[in-house]
Amino acid sequence: MEVSFQSAIGTLNDSTAALVCLLATMRSDFALVLTAALLLDSVWRNNGEHATKGPCRAGFSQSFYSVLISRDVLQGRGIHKDTTVSSQKVKFDDCMGNKAVVFRSSDPNFSVRTDGSIFAQGEGASLDEPVQFKLTASGPHTQVWETVVQLALIDLPSPQQNENEVTDEEGKVAETKERKGAFQAPPSVIMFSGSPVNGSKGLRRQKRDWVIPPINVAENSRGPFPQMLVSIRSDQDQDISIRYSITGVGADQPPNEVFNIDPVLGKMFVTKPLDREHRSSYHLRAHAVDMNGNQVENPIDLYIFVIDMNDNRPEFKNQVYNGSVDEGSKPGTYVMHVSAFDADDNTTANGMVRYRILSQTPHSPIPNMFTINSETGDIVTVAPGLDREKVSQYTIIVQATDMEGNLNFGLSNTATAIITVTDINDNPPMLTSRTFSGEVPENRVDVAVANLTVIDADQPHSPNWNAIYRIVSGDPSGHFTIRTDPVSNDGMVTVVKPVDFEMNRAFMLTVVVSNQAHLASGIQSSLQSTAGVTISVQDVNEPPYFPTNPKHIRFEEGVPAGTSLTTFSASDPDRLQMQQTIRYSKLNDPADWLSINRTNGQIITTGMLDRESIYVKNNIYEATFLATDNGSPAASGTGTLQIYLIDINDNPPALIPKESQICERMNRNVNGVNITAADADTDPNAGPFVFELPSFPSSIRRNWTISRISGDYARLGLRYQVYLEPGVYEVPIIVSDSGNPPLSNRSLIKVKVCPCDENGDCTTLGAVAAAGLGTGAIISILICIIILLSMVLLFVVWIKRREKERQTKQLLIDPEDDVRDNILKYDEEGGGEEDQDYDLSQLQQPDSLEHIISKPPGVRRVDERPIIPESQYPIRPVVPHPGDIGDFIHEGLRAADNDPTAPPYDSLLVFDYEGSGSTAGSVSSLNSSSTGDQDYDYLNDWGPRFKKLADMYGGGDED
Repeated sequence: MEVSFQSAIGTLNDSTAALVCLLATMRSDFALVLTAALLLDSVWRNNGEHATKGPCRAGFSQSFYSVLISRDVLQGRGIHKDTTVSSQKVKFDDCMGNKAVVFRSSDPNFSVRTDGSIFAQGEGASLDEPVQFKLTASGPHTQVWETVVQLALIDLPSPQQNENEVTDEEGKVAETKERKGAFQAPPSVIMFSGSPVNGSKGLRRQKRDWVIPPINVAENSRGPFPQMLVSIRSDQDQDISIRYSITGVGADQPPNEVFNIDPVLGKMFVTKPLDREHRSSYHLRAHAVDMNGNQVENPIDLYIFVIDMNDNRPEFKNQVYNGSVDEGSKPGTYVMHVSAFDADDNTTANGMVRYRILSQTPHSPIPNMFTINSETGDIVTVAPGLDREKVSQYTIIVQATDMEGNLNFGLSNTATAIITVTDINDNPPMLTSRTFSGEVPENRVDVAVANLTVIDADQPHSPNWNAIYRIVSGDPSGHFTIRTDPVSNDGMVTVVKPVDFEMNRAFMLTVVVSNQAHLASGIQSSLQSTAGVTISVQDVNEPPYFPTNPKHIRFEEGVPAGTSLTTFSASDPDRLQMQQTIRYSKLNDPADWLSINRTNGQIITTGMLDRESIYVKNNIYEATFLATDNGSPAASGTGTLQIYLIDINDNPPALIPKESQICERMNRNVNGVNITAADADTDPNAGPFVFELPSFPSSIRRNWTISRISGDYARLGLRYQVYLEPGVYEVPIIVSDSGNPPLSNRSLIKVKVCPCDENGDCTTLGAVAAAGLGTGAIISILICIIILLSMVLLFVVWIKRREKERQTKQLLIDPEDDVRDNILKYDEEGGGEEDQDYDLSQLQQPDSLEHIISKPPGVRRVDERPIIPESQYPIRPVVPHPGDIGDFIHEGLRAADNDPTAPPYDSLLVFDYEGSGSTAGSVSSLNSSSTGDQDYDYLNDWGPRFKKLADMYGGGDED
């Protein structure tokens, strides 16, 4: 029986194991389902042994191992010491080869070897009841890992068995059914520590030192709910009434009411589907109390593990991944990495993701240019032939599947990987022609004379494509350079140094082009990267040039006009094809001292050269001349002549200072005035100077003395015990320079002689006296100043008084200035000569108004003052200083218009009557033409206003 069972296991494959599992599920047979699951797991693990392992994760492969041992395998034999209990092994890896790992078991009867096999440690070990123990693994670094191992015997069921019955201590049968693909072990009874063992076969007791086995619950169970998990019993429930309760997360702590317990029967239930991805385990505590709430048993720990189901697809971190690889890469070159995450348990097949490539676009050069590591997700090349110039980008569809890549049971997802083939410099630049040509005018720079075109298959505007041109021969003097056009990559041959037709009529250049980046290894440069460039030089009319520019010559100043200084000639560079004549002219001669011969360039003086002229700087006189050829068009060049003028003694010295002052009585501490001289000449025609007093007049040497201080300074002073009146004295001094022959100059110095204080300084009064004014004159000046100030003060007082009187007047017109008793002349023309017989007496104001009163009503002169009571008007405000003159005038006009007593009294004057005629006769008889002896020439002297009359009458006879 043992042999046939092992053979059956060896012949199972994935499909067979899955079929057995499905058949067991349909028959609701727990033992068969469990056996099929173990077989399926064994098959999957055997199939995945050859897969490439991912990153190492230290620890046990599972947190709970449930090992089922067939009774047929043991064949009724007992378990002896060191006997291997099962072929199934506990898997552990510390990522360092498990060399120093030690396993320790909490059960003295069973343990695990270093290879993971389970064996019996002592005699008499029995598996009549399930055995559970804690297994710990300790490494060399004091780290400890734990897991729980459960051993149980199992009888292979017969095909006719549909139910698994377990009888409890009350003789009842508990039935467990398989529902919708999820199976559950029959509920077990957990006894509190110290409880006696009931003789019923279906019951088991919890030993005091045993570890309570975890309760495994599959996630996403479809119920029905509540679903019973386990029964909790106390051996004292036969004597007293016991109440059971559970505490912990999922019971009385959030999330609440996931688990509950029947307080009387002790049956614990799960009330809803569990989600391992939300919470993978629960830790509860079971309590037993009596009716008074007193603790009957010590609390026990319950561990509930949520068994993972494959309910989550792998999810890629990105839907699109971008990677790159150099063209020409060898097989096995790393390209990029993709990764997917599965929320399921990664220690089981549900969360173990495997990768594969579904498609590649394009298929060139072969459909499978890349491969992917199924466990790590690294994409590498598997074939040569990557060429960016043919295929610059690949699109790869990557699939991630859990269940260790099992396409029949695993869930899948896809992502896109875009691989860009990056450029390398595997294509050298190639010139489009082996020869190029151009031409350049001589003496021109910064002009492009030829254009070199090139082609390059590498990526444009990259270092692999950018062209660099070099001239390797034909230009030893460096007249040309080649600049690269950044847009077209063409080479522009540019002149950087002027070329001369008379020196080189043509250039034959050899040009080599290369890339900015070096060629990839194994790529040879093409012959088409070298070309010849022919540059022809065009002759142009070049301007004449002065071989020595500027030209320096030396001459003494003072040479007379007409002196030939030098010949300043120019040369014409156009000596091969053009025979031209040069003409000279003067361009700049600041002092107008020079002239140049037009044909030969001889320089002749036209004036005397003077070194002391303002046009001479640092003894050098500079003039500029122009040389022009007769080419078409004409060209000209300039030359500068610099004449260094040698000094001669042609300027006498002058005395400095021109004025000074000295005390009227000599003080021994103050010896006199220091004087020196200035000379426009330079050494040796300047100092040292000689200072002398003239012999005539004799009073000069009698009153004054001069003494030498140094070669350039002397001191002038009064002779001892000589007293001079304060005033200004002109003292002549003869100054001579050191020229050969020396030049002398008689200069006058004005010396003010004044009284001095004890410090030798002129007093203020003394300075005035020294200017020629006596004490009486000074007093007279002060009195005049006082009188002038008094007159100004009196005038100001008089002005203010007049202003005050004017402001106190209330009438617009002063009574003293009344015009009614005066004859006013209005310049009216009247009625001519017949209008002169009027009685002037009528214009006089009568002394009394009686004759006016005696006149009959209605007869009155219009210019008489009306006999009515004068109206009283308010006095106009006195505005001493009106702010606006216009307002002041309008105010006075309004007051006069409203005053009926003010003259004139509504007079009516007639101005348009001229009379009936004149006794003088007509003036038309006068003849305006002048035929007599009248001379009107004097009108010319009357100014521009009479110029027209002078032209009309003073011009003589008419033409």
